[in-house]
Formats: sequence, structure tokens, C-alpha cells
Amino acid sequence: MNDIFTSQFHQVRPRLFGIAYRMLGSRADADDAVQDAWLRWNASDTRATLSSAEAWLVTVVTRLCIDRLRSALPEREAYIGPWLAEPIVTRAADLPEARLELAGDISMAFMLMLERLGPEERAVFLLHDVFDCGYADIAAVVKKTEAACRQLLHRARERVRADKPRFAMTDASHMELLGRFVAAAQGGERAQLAQLFAPDASFRADGGGKVSATINIVRGADKIARFYESMARKYGATTTFEHAIVNGEPGLLRLVDGKLDSTMSFDIEDGRIGAIYVVRNPDKLLRAS
Repeated sequence: MNDIFTSQFHQVRPRLFGIAYRMLGSRADADDAVQDAWLRWNASDTRATLSSAEAWLVTVVTRLCIDRLRSALPEREAYIGPWLAEPIVTRAADLPEARLELAGDISMAFMLMLERLGPEERAVFLLHDVFDCGYADIAAVVKKTEAACRQLLHRARERVRADKPRFAMTDASHMELLGRFVAAAQGGERAQLAQLFAPDASFRADGGGKVSATINIVRGADKIARFYESMARKYGATTTFEHAIVNGEPGLLRLVDGKLDSTMSFDIEDGRIGAIYVVRNPDKLLRAS
């Protein structure tokens, strides 16, 4: 009988991790939430009578994540500089199976938009719009009426969808653009770099106060180009870039003296780079190394 329950859990585990990662923006915290759900699942006396093991487990994981987000609020408010999600890196860009566990949008841009939402708004939005749950099931998870869930979803959509739509690119086109960026960044070619960026492009770097990183968001194609020109002068001889899949999209790994220094994710708009998201916080790079 225990084998049946173990099988039920492992069948739904990818979905649980997908929910937890999008809720928390941390692989470590997501793993903890899934592990906690596993322990509660093993200790449950009602497993044999449940009509849906998946619904029970999704409920447990989502509530754990809501509680974690609430408790983490002071930590987030005290965070030094921009906060970005812990990156999920796959070096083998040609392996589609690497994306299956987190099927759907987990881009840095999407994860950053989710930060606008409160814990319950985030849960309702993700369960409905990403994981296709019905209002009745969502209401049971967040302990609210279906009408209240509809209102939460409406507010969440207004906040998350406020940004202009992103221009869809094929992975090949995305990789080609990143290749041109690498060549220009390594050479410190400011004029070439500026041409690669949208006029209102932005640059965010998450160092978490543990390594040097820009505290403020850098905005504008020329300012970002000047930044990379300066970086090339200071560190060009020791810096290399490696292509990788970062949060489900083509990105880059920046290596200094052969060691991972940061992950780089890109938001592409009309064939130009609209945003760069750099994660340097060493705590968030442990699993990317």
C-alpha cells in the first residue's frame, strides 16, 4: 500500500515543484516545500480515502508557500539591491526534456512580475492561469469563496499583465543575438553594444549584498553599453561567456578565471535586448555551478 502512495506522490512531484518555485522564486525553498509535503503525505491518515491525491498535495504545497512568503516579507524588504529569482540553469541547450518539469513561463521577466503580487494573489494567479485549476479547487486551497478568488485573479492579472507584451523569438534567433552580444561585450565595443539594446533597455543585478553589484537599475541603451565597455576594460582578459538555458530561455553564464560569476537572462523586444537580469548572489548560484 505504501508503494501506491509513494507512486502517487512522485507522479505529481514535478507539478508541486513547479508551483513552489514560481511561488517562492527559490529552488532551495521550493525543494523544502515539496519535501515538507512529502513528510505530511507519509504521515496522513486520510490518504486511502482521498478522491484526489494531487488536489491534496497541491493544497499542502501552496499553503506552505503562502506561509513562507508571508514570513519572508521582512527579509525581502531588507534585501540589498534588486531581488531576482534563483536561476535554473541547463547547460545543454539542445535538451528539450530539461524544460519539462517547469513547463510554461519561468523566465526572469515573468518571475519578476510575480513579485508584484501578494502571497494569495500569487497563488490564485498561478493556480488558475498557469496550472489550469478551477475556481472551486482554488477556493479550497486559499480558504476563500470562489467570488473572492475571482476578484484576486482580476487584480493579479491587472498587475502582472501591465507590462507590454514581449516579442516572441525562436531559440535560434535568440542565440544569434546573444552571440553578437558576447562578441561586443568581450571587445568592449560600446557602439555595437548600444545597437543591440532597445532604447529603454534595463539592467538589473542581484548581488544580495554579498558581492559587488549595481544597487540601482541601470536604464538606457547607452548607459548599459558604457557599463559593459567598462567591464571589458577591467575584466576582459579573465572573462568568458558560456551559452546555457536559464529559466527556460537561452541565456549566458559569465565565468571569471573559469569559475561561475553570474547567470544572465535576457528579455527580447522586437529583436533587441530589452532587459538583462544578472544573478551574482553566490547563494543563488550554488546549483548552477
